[in-house]
Formats: sequence, C-alpha cells, structure tokens
Amino acid sequence: MGLFDKFKNGLRKTAQQLTAPLESFLKRPEALSSATLQELEERLVAADMGAATAQAIIKETVEAVKKEGRADPGSLTRQLRGAISRRLSKAYSPWNPPTPVVILLAGVNGAGKTTTAGKLAACFSKDGRKVLLAAADTFRAAAEEQLTEWASRAKVEFVRGSHGAAPSTVVFDALKSGLSHGVDCFVVDTAGRLHNRQNLMEELQKISRVAEKAAPGIALEKWLVLDANTGQNGLNQAREFNKGTPLTGLVLTKLDGTAKGGIAVALCEELGLPVRFLGMGEGLEDLVPYDPQLFSEALIPDPLVNV
Repeated sequence: MGLFDKFKNGLRKTAQQLTAPLESFLKRPEALSSATLQELEERLVAADMGAATAQAIIKETVEAVKKEGRADPGSLTRQLRGAISRRLSKAYSPWNPPTPVVILLAGVNGAGKTTTAGKLAACFSKDGRKVLLAAADTFRAAAEEQLTEWASRAKVEFVRGSHGAAPSTVVFDALKSGLSHGVDCFVVDTAGRLHNRQNLMEELQKISRVAEKAAPGIALEKWLVLDANTGQNGLNQAREFNKGTPLTGLVLTKLDGTAKGGIAVALCEELGLPVRFLGMGEGLEDLVPYDPQLFSEALIPDPLVNV
C-alpha cells in the first residue's frame, strides 16, 4: 500500500464526516447557499477543528471562491482543501533525525505511547539507524512486557530497569550504554501521566535534564502522543504538556478509528506545534510520517475536487 493510500484509509471516517455536505451540494443546480456553508461549518466543528478555526476556514474559502468568480462544487472543494492545507502546513517542516538523537515520548494513559515507541523504533531501524528502545515506564509491568515484544518485532536493542526504578536512572543508563555501542537513535517510552498532575510533570522534566546530562549536546526531541479520539481534549493536553515541558513535536494515534481527525488542524492552528507522525492502524508499518499535503488531499477526496 502506498503512502497516500494509507492517508486515505486512515482518514476515511473524518473525510466522510466532512464531505457529506459537499456531496449534497453536487446535486444542487443553484449556487453555493448559506445553508450549505452552515452545514459545512458544523461538519468542520464535528471533526474537531474547533469553532473559531472552522469559522475562519469557511470565511477564507468563500472569499477565495468569490475571487475566483466560480461558485461551483469544484471551486468550493479546491479552496476548502487549500484553506485546510495552509493551516496544516503552518508548523510543518520536513524532519530528518539528527545523529544521534533521543526521542522522549510523553502522554496520558491509553494514548498509545508504548505502541508508538515500538513503531518508531521499527521505522528508524528500517531507515538504517541503530536504535535502542528504553522502557522508562517502570511502574506498569505490562508496558515493559509490551515494549519487549515490540523490540523483538522491530529487531532493535532494548533496555529496561527493575520494576519501580527511577525512570531517569533508566534513561541515563540507556544513553551511556547505547552511545558506547554506537546507538544513534534512542526512543524512550515514559509512564502515562495526566497533564494536571504536577509531580508527574516534574518527573518528565527530570528525565529531560538527566538525558542532557548523560549525553551533553545530544539532540533531544520531546514528543506528545495524542489519541485522536479525544478531540478538543487533546488540544488541552497538548497545551498543558507544552507548558510543563516544552514540546518539539506531536504524534497523533488511532486516526483510523475516529471521525475527529480535524484535531490536527486545530493543533497546528492554535499551538503551532509540528505533527511528526500519524498512527493509522495496528500494524508495524501503520505509523506514517506526517505530510500536510497528503493529509488535506485525504480529507477532501479527489472525486470532489475534480468535478
């Protein structure tokens, strides 16, 4: 399956949520009506783009359609896709992992951190990097067992501490050992934590400091893993995590199971944080690099744009 097909499959539910009013409009001979615009705005909100962002997208789309001088379905869908694409591209820049690099994954329980850690390890290993997975979630035994399985599937090195050990100690030991053995990509799974638990947020900050101490000058990425199903709550999580530990990127998971994929637009528009990867399924290959153009094309399918 090609990359664009993965985007289409992963965003199918959200696309259906958005394009239903457009499909209805295709059957109408009259020009674009206020009722259609209202319905489309409601669909954007339902896809979790947020009310303010949805209003801005509709306004921008209508102005562009009028400027083009064509109030037809093809013009509407092209301009809508453009308005969405511009927002998805705001914080985007192609990311090539430095050498070496530490990727610290944070997020609430159930967001998919451990699964994401395993998939990232497989992705980087496939690209020729020497990867080490570090299990810094030392309080949930199932997390260590799960990550052990992922390390085996991805065929990468794995480090775990004793149950209940300080997460920062695991990270320190992993970095010291890994760097001495030529590891150039560290993926660190941390314990799930609520964004409003100050003690856990401070622990995350400590892990960051210890990583910098263990490997001075090393590139340190701090990515928040968000379950796309949480919608606007995910936006609140990102905002609070970013306050506690300034983030360098986001990973959106479980997009294939939700119609709320529009949260990516809200995250880029309101927080300016770059999305790095998207979880589109359960398989090892179902974590794909974020691409704003492919994302917008999958949301607004070609059959609508090319009418």
